Amino acid sequence: MKDDRRALVLAGGGITGIAWELGMVAGLAELGVDLSGADLVIGTSAGSVAGAQLRSGRPLEQLYADQLRDAHGEVATELGRRTMLRWALLDLAPGPAERARKRIGKAALSSKTVPESDRRQVIESRLPEPGWPRRAFKVTAVDASTGEFVVFDRESGVPLVDAVGASCAVPMVWPPVSIGGRRYIDGGVRSSANADLAQGYGRVVVLVPFATSLRRSGRVDHQIEKLGPHVHTAVVMPDANARRAMGSNALDPAFRSDAAKAGRSQARLVRDSVAVAWGRPPS
Repeated sequence: MKDDRRALVLAGGGITGIAWELGMVAGLAELGVDLSGADLVIGTSAGSVAGAQLRSGRPLEQLYADQLRDAHGEVATELGRRTMLRWALLDLAPGPAERARKRIGKAALSSKTVPESDRRQVIESRLPEPGWPRRAFKVTAVDASTGEFVVFDRESGVPLVDAVGASCAVPMVWPPVSIGGRRYIDGGVRSSANADLAQGYGRVVVLVPFATSLRRSGRVDHQIEKLGPHVHTAVVMPDANARRAMGSNALDPAFRSDAAKAGRSQARLVRDSVAVAWGRPPS
């Protein structure tokens, strides 16, 4: 029997990535393709925030409207070139992927950032509901000490705010998150999307605001191949207009509104390909 269960994969991409993803989902829903009804949502980094919002049960139009609000009062930061270069060097040094993640985790643990409690308040403010949704939702992270890839869900016994905070803990930018005596960093350290977690689902749509995986094992195209030849898939990345709207700093909330609008506008261009993958008739 053919498996037509649907998985929505939301990749990392900062504040503007959250906005673009929610704009894309709202735009597609308006066009008759509602991704929010997925049997499974997988969120990595920014995608964990967008996923938690989509799974909260709040209307898509409300979630979209929230992205258009004035960003006054929100603090911008930046994943600078020096940090990105250091991250790349640690990742590409010889050795298996888990060892590379351990090196990045060690650097994250020794970096000076804002207090963990302050960052937790920010994450909490972005979650419409404090508890895990009842519908299947997976959040990715990496153990900072061991490099082990970790997936949190409703059955993990971990508060949603901590799971999402861990998934969003960009190394050397935000503090690793403490959970059960361990500390965790961004799930994007393994892969920007972690789309291979959709194994077993027959229809998979992946929204990728910003692809950062340097190793082949973490690249979206490689992970999609691993899902199998009979899986219906669609991978959507920002087009040129959306990339301009999202600006050069994914962690700057000043670009949030434009990113959301660009995602919604781009939905018209990808509607048919997403509809086919999702099992809805194209327009």
